[in-house]
Amino acid sequence: MNEKAVEYSGKFSSEEDGILQEISTYTAANHPDPGMLSGHVQGKLLQMISCMITPARVLEIGTMVGYSAICLAEGLTDDGQLHTIELREKDSYIARGFIIRTRFKDRILVHTGEALPIIETLNEDWDLVFIDADKINYVRYYEAVLPRVRPGGFILADNVLFHGEVLEDQLKGKNARAIQVFNEHVQQDERVENVLMTVRDGLMLIRKK
Repeated sequence: MNEKAVEYSGKFSSEEDGILQEISTYTAANHPDPGMLSGHVQGKLLQMISCMITPARVLEIGTMVGYSAICLAEGLTDDGQLHTIELREKDSYIARGFIIRTRFKDRILVHTGEALPIIETLNEDWDLVFIDADKINYVRYYEAVLPRVRPGGFILADNVLFHGEVLEDQLKGKNARAIQVFNEHVQQDERVENVLMTVRDGLMLIRKK
């Protein structure tokens, strides 16, 4: 994205809540890969989408340090729950530390480990799913959750432009190739309708028919 456009977008988006600002600052200073964070503008978009849907059950695949989970929890119904799955124990621990300080501390459930086996144990019908984990398994995650997404429910997939690498004539990296396969898979899936938004690193919004 054009850097000036990104800055302008942030300038004219509502500010981050206090805890989100703290997570952003902490991640920039301490995390080995701070660019993985959803960040201000995308986080606000996730929050807005959740508030529009008012989901009772949300699944997030890829917690990192809890920023996007807190954003997605904003729209939960009064009895709603958000399940979030993180592979790395350290990130999972840090996420819990931030989440416990929010009003969602009893409604965000953090799971640590491989996503696919954990998904199988969750006996829920999802209103909203956010996929933001290892790119190679995007299609597998999508196929694992879609049968449990209610009709009219939504899936969000992050990084679907993958740093612009999917725009190249020849895809070089395994992650770029995996994202291209995912994008084509969704585009050809008659069970859903979808739109790819040029927000940050690309965000695909998918609605189950």
